[in-house]
Amino acid sequence: MNQHISDEETPIRVLIIEDDLRIAEVNRRFVEKVGGFEVVGIAADRGEAVDQLELLQPELVLLDVYFPDMNGLEFLSFIKEQHPDSDVIMLTAAKEVDAVVDAIRYGVFDFITKPLIISRLQQTLRSYQEFRKKIRTLKKEGAAINQQEIDQLIHGSGMKSSKESKPVKGIDRITLEKITTYLMQTEEATTDQVSKETGISRSTARRYLEYLVAMGEASADLSYGVVGRPERVYRRGTKEKG
Repeated sequence: MNQHISDEETPIRVLIIEDDLRIAEVNRRFVEKVGGFEVVGIAADRGEAVDQLELLQPELVLLDVYFPDMNGLEFLSFIKEQHPDSDVIMLTAAKEVDAVVDAIRYGVFDFITKPLIISRLQQTLRSYQEFRKKIRTLKKEGAAINQQEIDQLIHGSGMKSSKESKPVKGIDRITLEKITTYLMQTEEATTDQVSKETGISRSTARRYLEYLVAMGEASADLSYGVVGRPERVYRRGTKEKG
């Protein structure tokens, strides 16, 4: 007997439009760490983006601004005209005032600058989930929408900050993001490796790695090298229990 799957149980389909495939893959992992989202495609240029938008009909698009063959803001306008049911979050290194203003005018759900802060992206994705949930509830109720509900839709999601995005004392977000991204790419690393790859001191690397462990974003195990000296090896995510 087939079970009916509600809208809330169906993952939100996401298309990533990013010309750097390495960054796109990292972003895919970040998105799929948030429950309720599924990356259904990655497009590296305008042709791929146009085709995948047409074929996949994603609910959400993560879009960069800079591409060799197109302007991301112009493509945002194209999405809004040709695929009005697809919402857009811009993930970009562009920080010019005009770029941000244009994105808002075109109706972007949020604008997040690189280097990407994972917690900031996850905050936005959760806000987007709440936004869609609120719309579903309002449609089910069928009554005319009131001012309070309008305010919640407009101001209650996207383009807002929260306590989650405030920096932790003694922890620099950009440095933390470098280490987190490195762990995501390498799967496991020692303090020395992190220090070398990120250009920070060994003691600083250890402090950030232990912070990630304390926050449940990484796990650590003892590993015995060829000389028998134990060292801590860090891995992205929590340690699975057998």
